[in-house]
Amino acid sequence: MIIQKLLHLISMSVVRLYARLMLRLDVFWQAPFPAGPKLIVANHPSTTDPFYLGLLSSQPISLLIIESLFLIPIFGTFLRWSGHIPVVPGQGRTAFDAAYRRLLRGRSVALFPEGDLSPQGGGCLPPRTGAARLALLTGVPIIPIGIYLPRERSRAIVSTVAGKRLKGYLYLRGEYGVTVGRAMHFEGDVADRGHVDSISGDIMRQIVSLAQESESRVKALLGRT
Repeated sequence: MIIQKLLHLISMSVVRLYARLMLRLDVFWQAPFPAGPKLIVANHPSTTDPFYLGLLSSQPISLLIIESLFLIPIFGTFLRWSGHIPVVPGQGRTAFDAAYRRLLRGRSVALFPEGDLSPQGGGCLPPRTGAARLALLTGVPIIPIGIYLPRERSRAIVSTVAGKRLKGYLYLRGEYGVTVGRAMHFEGDVADRGHVDSISGDIMRQIVSLAQESESRVKALLGRT
């Protein structure tokens, strides 16, 4: 735990300095984070979103991150020691269980309900049900976050890690809008698929609404309509 807090402090200091120099962060809080463990959920327009999300919390957060990044020498070790959770294709249950355990131990978790990058043409992918099920099983509040960035400024990258060809979109400079929504609380039977699907839809609709708020502010900064 001490190592994770130290790594969080170091990494967020670096990201915060980078963001100050290279980004025009526009963050609006509808409400502060509630105390205790929470499940932070957001849309995912760029590969760099997980690192910028970490700036919102003074406490370490376990991020669900695609497994390929954990395969990068040194960086992958850093991610593991920092308490982040690899998401292996086809093994979503393993990542789900790890997130569940962290929430029960009092650590906040962040994930992207779309399960992949948002379409580069705009909009969001249909949500997966992991966030809803975690909320019902643990009772923690869900904090929806809407991100907007001018996608034309994203830089497409293609890399090969452990023999796998990966494509991502880095957002390295420019306006980056974030709207932090109010906590959402849910109750009910996690075995009720219809209920879980309904909650997942509610969460995603709130994220989309918050992303639209972020878009409006960023476009006002850019002088666009």
